[in-house]
Amino acid sequence: QAQVVDSGGGSVQPGGSLRLSCTTHRDNFVVATMNWYRQAPEKEREMVAQITSSGYTYYLPSVKGRFTISRDNEKSSVYLQMTNLKPEDTATYYCYEDLPPQLRDPAANYWGQGTQVTVSS
Repeated sequence: QAQVVDSGGGSVQPGGSLRLSCTTHRDNFVVATMNWYRQAPEKEREMVAQITSSGYTYYLPSVKGRFTISRDNEKSSVYLQMTNLKPEDTATYYCYEDLPPQLRDPAANYWGQGTQVTVSS
């Protein structure tokens, strides 16, 4: 069973909205910093948004004001609400679970499989 499962991507027109979801299957979600990354073809993977265990959030400047990250600890899930999408938001989006070092398993995979977001008219 995959430990991190992300979903919710799709194709939308510019100005549209999508909501990405990510669910983990570990017991330590409440102490994890959860992240959304994205990678466009021939570009480096970049962090889009982050939410810490205490609720502190960070956004890539180009998405600030358009994207909102949130988490539900009871469901071990994190979400990325994306509004006013632009063609440059087109990428594969990945969820990443960042646990404290003492809780990390070197053999485990903390990345989701990725979900494609395409913004095009």
